[in-house]
Amino acid sequence: MILSLKYTTPVLKKDQPDDTYKFLPPPPPSGKYPYHLNVNDILPGVNDNRMVFQVVGDTGGFRDPDFQKRVPDAMASQYRTWEAANKPSFLYHLGDVVYSHGEEKYYKSQFFDPYNNYPGPVFAIAGNHDSDINPNADKPYQSLDAFAAVFCDTQQRAILFSGDNPRKSMVQPNIYWTLDTPLATIIGLHSNVPKYGVIAPEQRDWFLQELKSSAQNHPEKALLVCIHHAPYSADVNHGSSLPMIEFLEGAFTETNVWPDMVFSGHVHNYQRISKRYPNGITVPYIVAGAGGFDELHPVAHTDDERFSAESEVLDGAKLEYSCDTRHGFVKVMLERTDNGLSLGAEYYTIHDKEAILVDAYNKFVPER
Repeated sequence: MILSLKYTTPVLKKDQPDDTYKFLPPPPPSGKYPYHLNVNDILPGVNDNRMVFQVVGDTGGFRDPDFQKRVPDAMASQYRTWEAANKPSFLYHLGDVVYSHGEEKYYKSQFFDPYNNYPGPVFAIAGNHDSDINPNADKPYQSLDAFAAVFCDTQQRAILFSGDNPRKSMVQPNIYWTLDTPLATIIGLHSNVPKYGVIAPEQRDWFLQELKSSAQNHPEKALLVCIHHAPYSADVNHGSSLPMIEFLEGAFTETNVWPDMVFSGHVHNYQRISKRYPNGITVPYIVAGAGGFDELHPVAHTDDERFSAESEVLDGAKLEYSCDTRHGFVKVMLERTDNGLSLGAEYYTIHDKEAILVDAYNKFVPER
């Protein structure tokens, strides 16, 4: 018996349905253009020379809550047990906080209770499930009403539907926004409801300006981009998102600005994909969507006729490492050195109650 091999490149799923009609208009901004939040406004005194934070996506769910609790508990343990230099400062959530339609009544069980013991602030971008609307809901609501109340408030305060949880609302200025930190500019995008994502022209214009601003105003900082729908993936549930590839790479080419790392969720596994561009720049695309939802997405096998790696848009993209059988999270490290800025990412999987390091990546970040 000959066993087929798993893909070592991203894939495109054949015969993709067009569900762009599911696009829903986001709520109005809660803050002022260009929608920036300084991390020091939330965490005064963040280290100017070294910063550590965690990244995870797709933490919600409604069937088996086991790993919804195990993952945040493992992340929280890094606060309690690690020395100060490696202690995380915050969590950046890649979306799908609540399944399946972003209803406020599920935030207690899927977010506030599991993250009750997580000691740091939680920043977030919205996923497709956070953005969707349940047509059979008990009371009518608009897309992202609950998400905006939790993450895009005008001031930090208690949240009525949290079940008296002490975690207060976050003050992100918009559904798409930028987090300013001493060592990195973190741009968070909103890719809406459709399965492969949609970015409206207004957000695209904003993104172009954010890329240019980062290169001009903060060339010494790392540039990180976060988006829910994974541009590149080799999984069997979604595969790569052609709309997100075209959106991101079109913006990078137009501005002549390439990020140092791209993070995404949506796909329920971990993948580290390197994309080498014709100009010689290589960008790591990290999928970190195994944050708690009970169903994980396997990497496709080469004999699976539903997928293909034969496309020019996948040229230069390679799947360097994947983990599709364990839940987990990413830890990001940034450090100012005598030679410049070091950027690292580590992936931890959950074994019982312990977080085990299974993948690590480091790069030197030159000034743009």
